[in-house]
Amino acid sequence: MRDGRPVVALESTIITHGLPRPGNLDAARSFEAILAGEGVTPATIALIDGVPKAGLTPAELERIATDESVVKVSSRDVGIAMARKATGGTTVAATSVLAAKAGLRVFATGGLGGVHRGAAFDESADLTTLSRTPITVVSAGVKAILDIPATLERLETLSVAVVGYRTNRFPAFWLSDSGYDLDWRVDSPAEIADIMAARDALGEQSALLVANPLPLDQQLDPTLLAGALTDALEAAEARGIRGKEVSPFLLDHILQVTGGQSLEVNLRLARSNVLLASQISINWSERPVVSRGR
Repeated sequence: MRDGRPVVALESTIITHGLPRPGNLDAARSFEAILAGEGVTPATIALIDGVPKAGLTPAELERIATDESVVKVSSRDVGIAMARKATGGTTVAATSVLAAKAGLRVFATGGLGGVHRGAAFDESADLTTLSRTPITVVSAGVKAILDIPATLERLETLSVAVVGYRTNRFPAFWLSDSGYDLDWRVDSPAEIADIMAARDALGEQSALLVANPLPLDQQLDPTLLAGALTDALEAAEARGIRGKEVSPFLLDHILQVTGGQSLEVNLRLARSNVLLASQISINWSERPVVSRGR
């Protein structure tokens, strides 16, 4: 970073809590390898024995992927985890906060959290955290299990800027098109770097969300997903699943119903987001320092 080289932040809850073992470690290594192959330094973010880390050693990466005692850390939990000397995977919210504190400007993830279906007051901390964190986040929209129109409304209310990468429609994680329009479209990483510089010049303190859909031929079959999601929602209701247990339950149920196809798509979109983030970071690093606003 001191030399002005491109660096991309990666979240770690996808490794610690989002992907099944032992394939999660291979996935984590593949995300870092994509960046390294593009000449970009990977900075996987996590807490190791209470110490926030922006960039893990190979041993630390293996530890968070294989140790089942690793906890899930959101933005509100960081101070507690530090004081308790916990080892934790960081959510989108916590990763954004720690990445910004480390001076990182670009962050790749799979999909954001958002407003839950049928629960207007149940929303992910990702949204409010991004409203006060100046970082560029590349994601495949938000998960299709969420209330997408309500999530888009909250992003607007919270002044989180959203642009579609080579699309005018907001993606829905496994699906390339959620059915909802976006106000702004960009067609190159250089355009995104231009927007970052303009936002810096204005002193913007909220995030820029880059919505990066999978190509249509790589998305999950919409009919298969619709049936799996309906089945998952009914199962959650029947079992009385509530609160923070809803999303993991729905995701696992959809994984089972789709015969693992949802996991394959999850990995494809995560890698696609990492690659785009690398291109944005390279464009950002190539700009004169004075034009970057920092």
